[in-house]
Amino acid sequence: MRIGELAGVSGAPTKAIRYYEQADLVPEPPRTPGGYRDYPDEAATRLALIRDAQHTGLTLAESCSALALRDSGQAPCDHVGNLIQQHLAEIDRRLTGLRKTQTALRGLARRVAKAPSCADTDIYRIISTPNHDHE
Repeated sequence: MRIGELAGVSGAPTKAIRYYEQADLVPEPPRTPGGYRDYPDEAATRLALIRDAQHTGLTLAESCSALALRDSGQAPCDHVGNLIQQHLAEIDRRLTGLRKTQTALRGLARRVAKAPSCADTDIYRIISTPNHDHE
């Protein structure tokens, strides 16, 4: 199938398909006698896999490494499982940071609510931590 047809079937823009070829995510297809790319049906499945991997947070480089393993005949499951575990650990770290920020902001919100008026309150007393002195 030609690139326009592949784009329609896969939902990937032609520009993205060409980029994925350059990045070795999609093998360069054979060409017709007229010079057009002639993608096999499997290309649409591969593009769906790349799209789904991106939606789960895997990078193109990570997808490329998994596809390279698969293309070489190796099972990529352990590799993909490790990538998923790394992403989960990063999400856990970010969530911990967000919870700390949330706690701090709730404390600031309580201070603002207790302030007599904005004009009468030193902004540093509201935003700074209670144990932190400002010069």
